[in-house]
Amino acid sequence: MNVEDATKIILRPYVTEKTFALVENEQKICFLVEKEATKPQILEAVKTLYNEDATNIETARTVYGKKAFVKFNSPDKARDLANKIGMM
Repeated sequence: MNVEDATKIILRPYVTEKTFALVENEQKICFLVEKEATKPQILEAVKTLYNEDATNIETARTVYGKKAFVKFNSPDKARDLANKIGMM
């Protein structure tokens, strides 16, 4: 997957008080994603854009669009990525 395709899948980080707490408590970062994106596509897009391996992805459809909750191995990886993308 190239960067252009990955940016069409992952639209932007979704930051609220609750999703901010997910970074620290559950090693998860929430992204708004393209509504037709599949979990394997989201996983590959995260790897392409951020060079991080996710361990699990949960998705939810909301009024704001489709959200992907991406879980990482350790709190350090989630925290570092959150810093890198400007969440913290």
